Amino acid sequence: MKIFIINGPNMQLLGKREPEVYGSESLEDVQINIAKFAESLNLETEFFQSNHEGDIVDKIGNAGDDIAGIIINPAAYTHTSVAIHDALKGIAKPAIEVHLSNIHNREGFRHNSLTAPACVGQICGFGTQGYKLAVEAMAKIICK
Repeated sequence: MKIFIINGPNMQLLGKREPEVYGSESLEDVQINIAKFAESLNLETEFFQSNHEGDIVDKIGNAGDDIAGIIINPAAYTHTSVAIHDALKGIAKPAIEVHLSNIHNREGFRHNSLTAPACVGQICGFGTQGYKLAVEAMAKIICK
């Protein structure tokens, strides 16, 4: 089974941007580690990162029958994107939202997620470990 792991704006800066908040691992490091972990659960991964909302919406909307689920870190679009919310609701695939930081103990504007209601769950505050937790949860959801 294959899952998309989608990352939103500025995630290409992971490891460089505010390492005290987001950690020191690069996005490439995360992708390598998560791909290996997913493989141990008999899952195939496809990674995608974009700074452009429409590209993320297109990626979600074009998820074919070979995609069993989506793990998404919408980043800043979490708090602003009705379009990503609607794309997630518009496909018949489970989605899990991931955030490296705890969005609920940061600035007030980060507390509300427009995309989480379109997901089966949200994992935040565990750094890059959150992706592993999401993969593990997705495996349980799609491998019933």
